[in-house]
Amino acid sequence: MIGQSVSHYKILEKLGGGGMGVVFKAKDARLGRMVALKFLPDDISDDPPTIERFRREARAASALNHPNICTIYDIDDFEGRPYIAMELLEGQTLKHRIAGKPIDTSELIDIGVQIAEGLDAAHLRGIVHRDIKPANIFLTERGAVKILDFGLAKLAATMAGAGETVGATARATQMHTLAEGNLTSPGSSMGTIAYMSPEQARGEDLDARSDLFSVGVVFYEMATGSVPFPGATAAVIFNAILTGTPKPATQVNARLPLAIDGILNKLLEKELDLRCQSAAELKSDLKRLKRDLDSGRRPAIDKSGSVSGNATAAPSLAARKSVAVLYFENQSGAKEDEYFRDGMQDPDLLLLRDDPEFQRLVNRTQPAAGTI
Repeated sequence: MIGQSVSHYKILEKLGGGGMGVVFKAKDARLGRMVALKFLPDDISDDPPTIERFRREARAASALNHPNICTIYDIDDFEGRPYIAMELLEGQTLKHRIAGKPIDTSELIDIGVQIAEGLDAAHLRGIVHRDIKPANIFLTERGAVKILDFGLAKLAATMAGAGETVGATARATQMHTLAEGNLTSPGSSMGTIAYMSPEQARGEDLDARSDLFSVGVVFYEMATGSVPFPGATAAVIFNAILTGTPKPATQVNARLPLAIDGILNKLLEKELDLRCQSAAELKSDLKRLKRDLDSGRRPAIDKSGSVSGNATAAPSLAARKSVAVLYFENQSGAKEDEYFRDGMQDPDLLLLRDDPEFQRLVNRTQPAAGTI
């Protein structure tokens, strides 16, 4: 198809392909902009259920106008093959960015906030993505995060709760990515196994909280370089998702702030009512964590796992050193120094050791035995 004109689009090059489509780079002759055209593959373009899913992807995504969601421009047919014209993205997928290695905390938080903002917009429209994974999250060269492929999306308010999920893994190019999968049918499930929520793995009806569990898996992988529920077979992974408890991320990557564990625990909670309840809630937790880290404060975690706003100043490395204080005797003869001797065993006073007046008093007060 290279060099062909499709309506007012001229095909320039092939970008990639997968089970649910082939993507080409094209130029919009009317508006003079570059776009990505996604076509159904030849072998399934005449299958009515597949075509309906393809159109549903376009309708769901086109209803979303948000900077963190890939924009859909148009849907049409060319010689009996339906296609979608969408925003052309340059950069890389999150899957390629992770590449088995943890991402720096500040970048992780920034990516997480943008994912949460995009999902919040979709969820407010009643759209559940159902296939959140690193291959479906695109990082543009300008730093924007785009959620791709709402092909598995469900219009929660209108569609019945048939079981969903197992699709094939996505294949990505540096310009664009395609997710693979099968059309929803009774008794089947969609999504990529390692990123499924427990309710998705059980083939149950889904709501926005299923996406949040999948986001938790993605965040864990960003934080540690590995997924929280690994396994060599689908059965092993399903069992881990349904019954397993992942190792705390801070034990895998010691450079992470402890507050990350609290956020991940909420996202990866198996009980729906105890899980993070909305993308807006997740965004607030991440922004609060960023504020505390930027200001040098120690993020506090409340009982629910949320990042609390009443964080305290983080001690310096020097302040964390252990100090043993033995009994002190006032040998200066000055009675006004008696209070100082009595208080030397108070650990809180040790924070004053760098104060000049504190040092002067230490020099006047000699220990009866032992040293600081």
